[in-house]
Amino acid sequence: MRPVPTIVFFHAHPDDEASQTSGAMARAAAEGSRVVAVFATNGEHGEVPDDLAPGETLIDRRRIEAERSAAALGVARVEWLGYSDSGMTGWEQNTHAGCFHQADTRDAGLRLAAILDAEDADIVVGYDWHGGYGHPDHVKVHHVLHEGARLAARRPRVLESTMNRDIIRRLYEGAKAAGLSDSDAFNPDAPMDDGNPLGTPEAEITWQVDVADFLPHRRAAMEAHRSQKTDIEGFLGMPEEIFRAFFATEHYIEPAYADSPGMHAGWPFGA
Repeated sequence: MRPVPTIVFFHAHPDDEASQTSGAMARAAAEGSRVVAVFATNGEHGEVPDDLAPGETLIDRRRIEAERSAAALGVARVEWLGYSDSGMTGWEQNTHAGCFHQADTRDAGLRLAAILDAEDADIVVGYDWHGGYGHPDHVKVHHVLHEGARLAARRPRVLESTMNRDIIRRLYEGAKAAGLSDSDAFNPDAPMDDGNPLGTPEAEITWQVDVADFLPHRRAAMEAHRSQKTDIEGFLGMPEEIFRAFFATEHYIEPAYADSPGMHAGWPFGA
């Protein structure tokens, strides 16, 4: 691998990069890596803002927002696989022709592989086996990630972004004990979209990545996606210490390390 690798971050929808991998993206770019963002879908089933201009579509807005986020993070290139958003679990859009959930995995993998080959990518990043919380498009990203890496001319290293269930549980329990929340909606052990709990147990995670120095970049990336106000305002409205607790570290599974269990603090995006 080159001393300064080329890294492709593969996400389901524009704004997923801001909440999930924006710290690593900004850090890698700051350290000289070429960082590429690829979005599987246009995100057209997200929230529709009140201020769309005449003739402007949600797709138009979300593509503009993705470019603004990329600029804030130092991303060199933004690409789109061209699939429709599949909506949330159980929505009728899950069955629409052209949606990512219904895409042929090989065909989608070939689209991703073409970008990996054009970039001669060293590393490609997607999601864990259930997309963190079971969203149909996030689950599909996992399968297309591995298919695209397999089909690429020079197979890149594969990393899977995930959420550390144990850390989130500690934060949740601390918030409940302090009287800050009595809602089980934030319980990471509760069933998510696919009936599984949130994220991944710490024992099954390979890398804990320190991105504390890039919290301003993470905020800027989230700010770029203001159309999705429910999630974004929820994140940006967190007290600083809570925002830091959630977003100062990121977590990744590296399947190649499956035989070496245990989470390691480090930087898997270097040489």
